[in-house]
Amino acid sequence: MKTVTSISRGALVIALASLSTVAAHAQVVEAAGQASAQAMAEQGDDIIVTGTRATGITAAESAAPIKVLGAELMSHVGQPNLNQILTQLVPSFTAQAFGGDTANLTLSARLRGLSPNHTLVLINGKRRHGTANLAVLGGPYQGAATADLDLISPSSIKRIEVLEDGAAAQYGSDAIAGVINIILKDNDSGGDGYVTAGENYDTGGRTYAGTLHIGTKIGEDGFFNITAFHRYHDFTQVGGLDRRVTDINGTLLTSLSALQKTLYSNIPGYPYVNKINGDAQSRLTNLQYNTAYDFGGVEAYSFGTFSRRIASAYENLRVPTRVSRTVNGVTTYFDPEGDSPVNGFSPREKIREDDMAFTGGVRGDAGGFHYDLSTTFGQDKNLIYTVDSANASLYADTGFTPTSFYNGFFKSSELTANADFTRAIEVGMVEPLNVAFGGEYRKNVYEIGAGDAASTYKEGGQSYPGFRQSDAGVNGRENQSAYLDVAAMLTDAWKFDGAVRYEHYSDFGSKVIFKGTSRYDFTDMVALRGTVATGFRAPTLAESYYSATNVSPTSAFVQLPANSAAAKLLGFENLKPEKSTNFSLGTVFRPAPKLTITLDAYQVRIKDRILGTGTIYSSGGGTNAAGQSLNFPLVRAAIEANGNVLDPTVSQTGVNIFTNGADTRTRGIDLVVSYPTDFGEYGTVSWTVSGNYNKTKVYNLKAAPSLVNDGRVTVNQAVFDAEAVSNIETASPRVKLVTSAFYTLDKFSATLRGTVYGKSSSKYSPDGADYYNQKIGTAFVGDVELNYKLTKELELSIGANNVFDTQPPTVQVLADGTIVNGGNVYDAPLTFSPYGINGGYYYARFNVSF
Repeated sequence: MKTVTSISRGALVIALASLSTVAAHAQVVEAAGQASAQAMAEQGDDIIVTGTRATGITAAESAAPIKVLGAELMSHVGQPNLNQILTQLVPSFTAQAFGGDTANLTLSARLRGLSPNHTLVLINGKRRHGTANLAVLGGPYQGAATADLDLISPSSIKRIEVLEDGAAAQYGSDAIAGVINIILKDNDSGGDGYVTAGENYDTGGRTYAGTLHIGTKIGEDGFFNITAFHRYHDFTQVGGLDRRVTDINGTLLTSLSALQKTLYSNIPGYPYVNKINGDAQSRLTNLQYNTAYDFGGVEAYSFGTFSRRIASAYENLRVPTRVSRTVNGVTTYFDPEGDSPVNGFSPREKIREDDMAFTGGVRGDAGGFHYDLSTTFGQDKNLIYTVDSANASLYADTGFTPTSFYNGFFKSSELTANADFTRAIEVGMVEPLNVAFGGEYRKNVYEIGAGDAASTYKEGGQSYPGFRQSDAGVNGRENQSAYLDVAAMLTDAWKFDGAVRYEHYSDFGSKVIFKGTSRYDFTDMVALRGTVATGFRAPTLAESYYSATNVSPTSAFVQLPANSAAAKLLGFENLKPEKSTNFSLGTVFRPAPKLTITLDAYQVRIKDRILGTGTIYSSGGGTNAAGQSLNFPLVRAAIEANGNVLDPTVSQTGVNIFTNGADTRTRGIDLVVSYPTDFGEYGTVSWTVSGNYNKTKVYNLKAAPSLVNDGRVTVNQAVFDAEAVSNIETASPRVKLVTSAFYTLDKFSATLRGTVYGKSSSKYSPDGADYYNQKIGTAFVGDVELNYKLTKELELSIGANNVFDTQPPTVQVLADGTIVNGGNVYDAPLTFSPYGINGGYYYARFNVSF
């Protein structure tokens, strides 16, 4: 286990206390500090553009629940990562802590406990393309192929509007859980930036980041903003003893041969030899721009991003005897380092990702209408490699194997064209009727490219086989949609917003969806609001066509493409769209000046929800309660029909498939309380309490296919086992409560934030027969940041996320030594932890503005 020496907890406490003492002597409240606190407190007074087509609406007046996160508020989260910013500030938003295989290189996030694919991400109101790196392995984020928020630099953002309401009829069929609309900075002068460094307390993960944003004027009526961002993040290590090598006490297993004991004891880091559990190492560079010019009644605008990420993640250690060759009775063992004695090797999965997006358009007024015509193109391409590895069969057959493999690539692209029109029409009501209508054309393409010959020879490289020609392919679809949106003030107190949308997919046909939202203000202090909406989400192309083999040292499972002939061999049909129905009812209270309380209850029903199945075994499965074997030759036939070749040395093989497996119902409550306090010469405080309760129930599970097992007995094999169901129902906490206080006094300011995560759990089965419950209890995570203005332009900040170093429990170990997590690490943390697996993160930051 790594111990951090560069940043000690004691030194931080002393530094924080010293800075606090300096600030305590300040007696005059500086204007800049007042403005900062006011900006933190009055987010509800911002004019919003999300959730309504009408203009001039503030978040506090909205008929739908909107959270507005300003640049000032977001700047006081330590980790330079947009996923982390939203996780710490929006209770209904949760981010993935750890992903299996390549998913660890592109972590996902979700809203209101639904799939990441149910949240639509917009940039300046325009659709953001999704990642090509599909999250395949099981867990709450399985199937994620949505926009990667880590590729948007926080310092480029003016504000974020989070619409926590179904909005498919307004923005597109995938806005079932809500919309995250990122509004970019549009300064015509000045700039800002920061440099920051931090590290986890005892798990590594050293991080350096720097950013610079500059705004300038173009002529008399234009602006140009550019933001550059770079971040380096090192590996974290939270794994423990490898049970293939040691017992629970870290002693070499007595069952090992003399040769194995000699070799295994020389593995670097012994007895903590397995590095798979932890963050990937990554280098990320983002470049963004935002520009517009008003030509007099017609404004031309454009914005775009380019990102490059180079990242690698450790996989399970391959012990020294894993790859060998025997000639004339003499056995030699392979090691990439050429060590003597042989040390084995820790393969790494690596990506080189290039992501880009460009939007261009014009907007203005003509004939009484405001128009906005735009085109957006986005593309994400990931080149996949395995390094520090070996192809065991190639070595055994030829005496040679490369140590680096090119596995192929994922590429996803999206072209969108929009035409939007609005007009205010006098119809004799309190305010003009706002009518909006428009259309959208969208083309999506998803491609998998094959790997090199060594990566696909027999079972391929250890830890991640290359994509075969049978995996590779190009698939696309087109979509056309049209919408009509009407917003009206029916009386001085009653407003209504209704939308209807027609969607047509080239591969799924057509659907009409609608949304109705209303709000009634009984007094200035009390209002009631609610929404009824339907939605329609087509499966992503990645969900439909992704194909690969997922391996560990003891298993090989094929992700069969959902729309493949091999899947049909097992009785599965092509994916079809999900259908959703949303209901919400909420209240807005203003019992005192500046005090705002919102409480919104919601229900989201999704029919034919796309889920990842449990494992269907071809070998290594157990027996069910009726004593029937859960190993099926037909599964092996499906694997062969899909063109996959499995490692002959593994003990467990099988398949997983995405399918329309069940209906789900999600119910929850969102609470937000905000209040600013002015203590005069003693400073100002902005108080916020926000929370989310969320419960999802899986029902109407898809009928199980009938398969003939090894004993030639027909068995009704469950499509979704207890593990798959628990990933949806219990793997995320039902309760998340965030309380925060932002204090300002003269040149000093401080942010204190506490988050309570309710309990969560997930079931795991080592063989598809017996299930064990892994539990994470209720936890409190504290954040603190202290800031001091050294000059008008320069500010020093130091702080900690998870200041008390709260870490999740480790996996369950049975009396016979079985590790109930499907891997080989004894005391690895439960990776579905809602607050991460790395513990406390301590940092310092210099902010500059000019």
